[in-house]
Amino acid sequence: MTNDADLWDPAQYEKFRLERTQPFCDLLALVRPRPQLRIVDLGCGTGELTLQMHKQLEAHETVGIDNSLKMLERSRGFQSAGLRFEPADIATFASDETFDLIFSNAAVQWVDDHAGVLTRLATMLSEHGQLAIQMPANDDHVTHEAARVIARHAPFQTALNGWQRSTRVLSPDGYSSILHRLGFSQQHVRLQVYPHVLADREAVIDWVRGTLLTDYQKRLPSELWPQFLEAYRIELFESLPDVRPFFYPFKRILLWAMK
Repeated sequence: MTNDADLWDPAQYEKFRLERTQPFCDLLALVRPRPQLRIVDLGCGTGELTLQMHKQLEAHETVGIDNSLKMLERSRGFQSAGLRFEPADIATFASDETFDLIFSNAAVQWVDDHAGVLTRLATMLSEHGQLAIQMPANDDHVTHEAARVIARHAPFQTALNGWQRSTRVLSPDGYSSILHRLGFSQQHVRLQVYPHVLADREAVIDWVRGTLLTDYQKRLPSELWPQFLEAYRIELFESLPDVRPFFYPFKRILLWAMK
């Protein structure tokens, strides 16, 4: 396995900034503004969108957290009065203080046990506090299946020690049921398809290298990574037509709830 577990590459991730920004805007539109909001942004990444949320909601205090120091390096330039960034892991994040809004854009999908995560987050909300989460839900797409197929082949299966990438994201009705069970008085949960028109099918590789494939890269020896990537490209292109421009439909779950 590689020694550096932080393989997030801000430049690679931001290649599709506009496409990745729209779901954030759609999620933020679900939030009900209130004066003096105290917000935590789970998985804030480079912090640019956290700043946008902080300003748009005119929040009193916003803290962005991320477990990637590379991403947080970029966030330093966005710190301002009432806005700060801290290293922390969504899987274990806890606070003795409460928040009026717990927000997370494209991050919770990396964490196991979503029912447990939502239960823990609900305890950190103030009275009438809001929860807003957006997650990719494209695990059934060929981009993900091709990676699973290659991971089962030698020499990658041995190098991965049998590890298989699990599907953590639940169904929309599954999340709705959890929110109801947790006592949220209002909720909005939906599955939305974002239609992305990319230059060509090669751009799909660039897209998944910024997210999905980091899960494999961090678990493979560095000398095997180029081989895995080439095998993945061959496998994926068996299913993707060589057309330009290339249409890439991407499913996401957006959920909002209020106590």
